[in-house]
Amino acid sequence: MSEQYTPLDDIPRVLACARNAFLSDRAKPVAFRKQQIAQVGYLLKDNEERFKEALKLDLGRHAVETELFDFGPTYKDVRVAYDNVEKWTKVQPIDFNLNYIAMRPTIKAEPKGVILIVSAFNVPLFLTLGPLVSAIASGCAAVIKPSEAVPHVNLLLAELIPKYLDPELYHVIQGGVAETSKILELRWDHILYIGGERVGRIIAQAAAKHLTPITLELGGKNPVVVDPKVDIEMTARRLLWGRFSNAGQVCTCPEYVLVPRTFQSTLISALKDAYGKFYPDGPENSDSFSRIVTREHAARLQGLLKRTNGEIVCGGDVDVEKKYVAPTIVNNVTAEDALMGEEMFGPVLLIVPVEDVDEAIAFIQARETPLAVYVFSQDKKFQEKVFSSTRSGAALANETVLSPAVPGFPVGGVGASGYGYYAGKQAFEQFTHYRVSLDNPSWVDTLVFGFRFPPYNDRYKKYVRMMHAPLPPRPTKGAKTTKPGFAWTWWISFVVSMLVSTLPLILVRKNDVLRKLRS
Repeated sequence: MSEQYTPLDDIPRVLACARNAFLSDRAKPVAFRKQQIAQVGYLLKDNEERFKEALKLDLGRHAVETELFDFGPTYKDVRVAYDNVEKWTKVQPIDFNLNYIAMRPTIKAEPKGVILIVSAFNVPLFLTLGPLVSAIASGCAAVIKPSEAVPHVNLLLAELIPKYLDPELYHVIQGGVAETSKILELRWDHILYIGGERVGRIIAQAAAKHLTPITLELGGKNPVVVDPKVDIEMTARRLLWGRFSNAGQVCTCPEYVLVPRTFQSTLISALKDAYGKFYPDGPENSDSFSRIVTREHAARLQGLLKRTNGEIVCGGDVDVEKKYVAPTIVNNVTAEDALMGEEMFGPVLLIVPVEDVDEAIAFIQARETPLAVYVFSQDKKFQEKVFSSTRSGAALANETVLSPAVPGFPVGGVGASGYGYYAGKQAFEQFTHYRVSLDNPSWVDTLVFGFRFPPYNDRYKKYVRMMHAPLPPRPTKGAKTTKPGFAWTWWISFVVSMLVSTLPLILVRKNDVLRKLRS
């Protein structure tokens, strides 16, 4: 569908249109933001059946998975932003400080400008419309570059976004490598990219040329640690659901399972039982199993499976032309195996035997930081040991994948799995700049800050030091850290500050009264 791609010469004009619309300030009023946020929700609601059909064509996905992975999280983002945008945008005072109270210092969330959203193919509505909601809430303009791998979804987005939203503030650019390269030549005010590490590095380098801030969500190989004292049926069911949903094309999918060797056969047996219940007539005949997004991705997965030294205990079949990769379980995978070299992003679950939880933790620590770490255990101490000894964007016990759907949860990685967030209040903060402001009355120079002006003299030193914040107690070996009590001096400071700040007003009022009496 390359004929639908945006002409290269139009791309700078799209940015110019969005920037001019942003500079008009019509995206700033909270009422406008709420109206546009709601429109994103109805863009999806009014066209649910069309989007389900588009996702069926692009990903072979069942409508239930579309409801779970795209509709639900997007509606959640719409509702959270709509309900909270007034609070998020409200001018905030800083903590009380006697030295600066007269200046009335405040902090205000200001929009950065025009946001570029480069979204992924795997959950294309949530990963496109969710960040768009955050951009709208922040008062920004936005240009979306969706993945060319889901052309039917993209055609709908390109059709509907100008109908439901302000067509000058919010745009869709369609295209592949050439169009993306052209986009990255331009200066944006913030770039959000969701996808793989290789492209993430390219985007980071392009953004650096313009000193453009970026948010990256890059996925990774998400590990699972299994405690032998676990509900084995529940564990098997949730592991397979997390790994095989959307044909494994979810950034928070569990990728490999670290299991004690003494428990390995028990887990494998439970996984096989769950597998049979999920696909009683075989996964290829099941309408509950999706397809790989492109033949190129299917061929890549086929090549990896051919090179593994592990034992394929379920699945393993690949039909590149049909973009079909069977849900596959590979047992006895080692650290050096071909399947451990890169993120699979497909329906292949790896079983990695270890001696105990300590070896499992060491295995995770030796690798790049994942987007999620999962633990299956009823033992809180076991969970805490794994979570406190590892790093990841999310840490879930007895569950997989679901964290992006939870209202109030930010979504983002750390280290190689990315940085920044693309959901909730934290995403709003990504697209805003916290601008500080104060208004210093002239009388402050006489009563408070006069010592700052030359010519200086030694007497001024004591006034300067009065402006310094007091240090905490000096640490001493063996001393206990105690929480400071409520200082009675705070009340004295407060009263003095009130007198200082109101004295000029009192004097002005006194002069007004005297003038009236004389007249």
